[in-house]
Amino acid sequence: MEASIGNASGNTEERHNLESVKHTILVLSGKGGVGKSTVTTQIALALRQNGLKVGVLDIDLCGPSIPRMLNVQGKDVHQCSRGWVPVYADMEQRLAVMSIGFLLGGSDDAVVWRGPKKNAMIKQFLSDVFWSDLDYLIIDTPPGTSDEHITVVESLHQYRPDGAILVTTPQAVAVGDVRRELTFCRKTGIPVLGVIENMSGYVCPHCSECSNIFSKGGGELFAREFSIPFLGCIPLDPQLTRCLEEGKSFVDCFPTSPSVGAIQDIVKTLLQNNSLSRT
Repeated sequence: MEASIGNASGNTEERHNLESVKHTILVLSGKGGVGKSTVTTQIALALRQNGLKVGVLDIDLCGPSIPRMLNVQGKDVHQCSRGWVPVYADMEQRLAVMSIGFLLGGSDDAVVWRGPKKNAMIKQFLSDVFWSDLDYLIIDTPPGTSDEHITVVESLHQYRPDGAILVTTPQAVAVGDVRRELTFCRKTGIPVLGVIENMSGYVCPHCSECSNIFSKGGGELFAREFSIPFLGCIPLDPQLTRCLEEGKSFVDCFPTSPSVGAIQDIVKTLLQNNSLSRT
């Protein structure tokens, strides 16, 4: 392994690798367990399916699940003159990934760091990864509104990120938590691109019928209440869970799933937004 965690506190010359990234999107959630990382990976895969070059930056330092979801766990991160070279999840090198998971000695290793070291690692991820030319960089963040989020926002400020996607589930407790995430965005000046209601219904793997096993509509009501865009609902699909476990592309393997349709509609809405156009 040519890159190591020990570099997190090192003093490197300032780099501007994010200048070559056209669009940057943060994925935020008020609480854990709402499927934020799942939404991140599926949006990235759908953008790639649209012919775009995409990067995924996993800054959930204590719970890095992106490498497994994209089937790149155990890969090494190398260095070049411009910094760290991300791991590519496809042969065409149109889906790049960077995660603390690549820098750990083993899958069971824990990141037991205080805030300053976490913040130093996040700053290094944002400055030292050589993404080359990306259409979109999707940043998967930890749940909540901690100092790690403030570090990300402050570090991205000069690059004018497009904004944040808020992920919630239909239940009132999850929607209540995402209210605080909205407050965080407004206080820090991050535009809110919209809300996604994840786990909204259940898709039968046999007949593809979608049933509401939980409540439904909390995310949409929240978006309406605060006058922010509602991007859509993504139902639970056992096939999605299996793809995540096996590191396969759900949007490619099950194109007729209602969940894939929902993800593609969300991405279409993002691409149609004037601030997220391809030009």
